[in-house]
Amino acid sequence: MALGELRQYCVGRRQMGRHGLSLLLAAVALHGTRAMAAMEEAQGSSVVWVEETGIASFYGSHHQGRRTAFGDRFDQRKLTAAHPWLPFGAKVRVTTVATGDSVIVMVTDRLYSKRVVIDLSTAAARELGMMRSGVAKVTLTPA
Repeated sequence: MALGELRQYCVGRRQMGRHGLSLLLAAVALHGTRAMAAMEEAQGSSVVWVEETGIASFYGSHHQGRRTAFGDRFDQRKLTAAHPWLPFGAKVRVTTVATGDSVIVMVTDRLYSKRVVIDLSTAAARELGMMRSGVAKVTLTPA
């Protein structure tokens, strides 16, 4: 039901009641969310951020073939990553603080960790030289 149709439905009823008001508020919130998503998509989904520094880890091989939050299957041979809040499809340059090595990855999954800022695919971790240690201090910048 479109927002206009819902508004007409609710206005047409003389006594809206709590259920009708809740329905109207939910529809307005949903419409606002869709409008915001469409606006971000139209603007190229630009997220304003400059840099983030923290610890990076990498996915274990047991994730191979599982679905990511982006919807595709995880492939440890691709340059992908999981991040808590960057939009899916965002390109991020990950630079190791100690060596200066960097790699560009695409965000395809979500990360739920308080100690790690990004979780890399095996291919990305290999390019950064963190296979032995498993973690590294990195800086994230837009690519």
